[in-house]
Amino acid sequence: MEDLADLSVTEGVLHGDLAGVAMVLEWIAALISILAIAVMLIGAARFLYGFVIGEAKIAKTDRARILNEERVELGRYILAGLELFIVADIIHTALSFALGDLVFLGLLVLIRSAISFFLDREIEGIRRDPER
Repeated sequence: MEDLADLSVTEGVLHGDLAGVAMVLEWIAALISILAIAVMLIGAARFLYGFVIGEAKIAKTDRARILNEERVELGRYILAGLELFIVADIIHTALSFALGDLVFLGLLVLIRSAISFFLDREIEGIRRDPER
């Protein structure tokens, strides 16, 4: 039976034979993660701007409609960021070949897929009735 210490090993075959390629791919994965964060931050900034503009409206129905439109847009940014994070995690796992990393990736993808599913349902609900 595998020792728990063996599950945490994060260096795979590529780190020995093709260390330069592995290092470039690690940097690419890190860059993708940074881009995912940037996408989410841009979405949050746009949401806050739209929220403030919406709150300045006098009519309650206008405020609700604008807020829901901004929520849909924020959801799109979050989904895009999550997809980029999954790409970065797949690259990290492909480089390590460690069982622990594979299990971790599986859990991350499962959690992020569940978040994406429910967020997508919420966005569709808002689109159907933007004034709810």
